[in-house]
Amino acid sequence: MTEMSPSQRLVGDRPVIGISMGDPAGVGAEVTVKALADPAIRALGRFVIYGMNEIISYAADLAEIDPFWWRLQHDSSRAEYELVHDVVVLDYDEYSILGQSVAKPSKQGGQASLRFLEDATAAAQKPFGDPTRIDAMVTGPICKESWLMAGCRFPGHTEFLAHRTKAKRVVMMFSSPKLMVALATVHVPLMEVRNLLTIGCVFDPIDLGHQACVKMGIASPRVAVCGLNPHASENGRFGDEEKRVIEPAIQMARHHGIDAHGPFPADTIFHQAVHGKKYDLVVAMYHDQGLIPVKLLGFEEAVNVTLGLPIIRTSVDHGTAFDIVGKNLADPGSMKAAIRLAAAMARGRLASGGR
Repeated sequence: MTEMSPSQRLVGDRPVIGISMGDPAGVGAEVTVKALADPAIRALGRFVIYGMNEIISYAADLAEIDPFWWRLQHDSSRAEYELVHDVVVLDYDEYSILGQSVAKPSKQGGQASLRFLEDATAAAQKPFGDPTRIDAMVTGPICKESWLMAGCRFPGHTEFLAHRTKAKRVVMMFSSPKLMVALATVHVPLMEVRNLLTIGCVFDPIDLGHQACVKMGIASPRVAVCGLNPHASENGRFGDEEKRVIEPAIQMARHHGIDAHGPFPADTIFHQAVHGKKYDLVVAMYHDQGLIPVKLLGFEEAVNVTLGLPIIRTSVDHGTAFDIVGKNLADPGSMKAAIRLAAAMARGRLASGGR
């Protein structure tokens, strides 16, 4: 087989997007099949779903969606050269869970979602010209409790992907039509944030978030940085993290030519970013500080993007939603948005020669 360069591959072709289905007991299958049932979404690329055909078929049947995909057993030799259809489901039927009476965390669900993710991550790291390579990956919702039950030590996708790709700096960013937020810390107990907060871990989301904004077409991004404490500590009255850690990180960013400002009180800066249009990106100090406004303003449209990886990864911004599984109630909006962004990022990377 003649190997193609990234730019040659893009001509007359579409990026190949891998979708890891997430926990099979959750809504990952439902939002995936609903998203790809939209012809406008399918036109964005070719798709390889790492998941379970029986779960996907069941979700499609509930939604009255006719099958539009090809099925291949994931360990079949055909899976090494027949990923040429618009949508292919690589089927891991050894993890069958149909028949469970309740959608809930389980060891098998953790094992399955980890396997889907392992294989999608490996495919994203394969060289151009490999027929099983994917140009970007979109991850469905996983259950962290299921991962723990399966013996996984990683608290989430971000940490897993950083380890597997050997990325030195990784940042979780959420993009939505109204607000973009990058996080300084991610899946850690709130009581530990103070001890984990360093100048470097505040600088990284400013820096990588700035780079991401530029790649998304914002020529001169304006970055606002939250304080950790109420009222951004009011000059040390409620803590010293702003003066000791956050301000030096902002100064470092400004030294590198980044238009960064703060630290600002978190209870007002999001309003200025959204309604005042003063900032393109807000850097939050911890998970809920940044995620509450994002999900409040755009739950069905927000996309989780992992910055700093050598591969492209986007994700839905919601969880497994065990409470609505099997009821045909899951909204595919976030999955559609994640696919759109992954496809756009993949096209940009392919057009630039894979950089």
